[in-house]
Amino acid sequence: MSGPVYLVDASLYVFRAWHSMPPEFDDREGWPVNAVHGFTRFVLELLERQRPDRIAIAFDESLDSNFRNDLYPDYKANRDAAPDELKRQFGYCQRVCRALGLPVLADGRYEADDLIGAALGQVRRAGHAGLIISADKDLSQLLDVDDEQWDYARNERWRADGVKARYGVHAHQIADYLGLTGDAIDNIPGVPGIGAKTAAALLAHFGSLDELLERVAEVPYLSLRGSAQHARRLVEHREIALLSRRLATIDVNAPLPADLGDATRRAPDKAALDALCEDVRFGPMTRRRLLSA
Repeated sequence: MSGPVYLVDASLYVFRAWHSMPPEFDDREGWPVNAVHGFTRFVLELLERQRPDRIAIAFDESLDSNFRNDLYPDYKANRDAAPDELKRQFGYCQRVCRALGLPVLADGRYEADDLIGAALGQVRRAGHAGLIISADKDLSQLLDVDDEQWDYARNERWRADGVKARYGVHAHQIADYLGLTGDAIDNIPGVPGIGAKTAAALLAHFGSLDELLERVAEVPYLSLRGSAQHARRLVEHREIALLSRRLATIDVNAPLPADLGDATRRAPDKAALDALCEDVRFGPMTRRRLLSA
């Protein structure tokens, strides 16, 4: 097997730059581009240090809604809508990647996680393992024996066999786990009263959410504090648990660009880079790095 395909959860790094970079950068029309500057620095550092031959950058193109909102209208309803100045910067960040020859994954109905999952399946079929660059625990559900996840900011890396030590459950149990606990960040409800430790203990015993719900009558007899109450909650909120798991499950059938292939990096587009540098008003050092990346 050749080297891994780098699959980057771009939105995480765009938002991080948006919150951390000072609002002192404007494009030539006066719109803020602080997130573009921070994201571009991240991408350039990754390219310069790792020199990946195969890479794809996944974006959350629909920041306000996706197919999960059809299943559960309150999905991510706890988040404020992205301001126009941030949406505009997402467009610039995609331009940066395309000008550098990096395949971009974006779809109005599917999240970056889904696109990464679909891309990972495609590159595996081409004989490559995946290296997922993201701190998001949801993406750990995708890891197989040869894959790896990398929290780039903390420089922490783990494989499928390291997921349990981080989150208390195995990689293939992540979606079931979130079906039980919910996820406050994404406004996924989960089963009321079942927290992380209880969910992990139940999945350790039953193996899966389906098996747990099938054998829920056994739960009161477990040596687990409040087991009888947990059994009642699971019966009462069965459908919520299944819905929550569906919301937390990465859709590996998300549509991908027809020309993605095995995500081989293409040659940079010098004309596009020059135009981008003028539009964003990148400084001379960033221009040099972009043109030599």
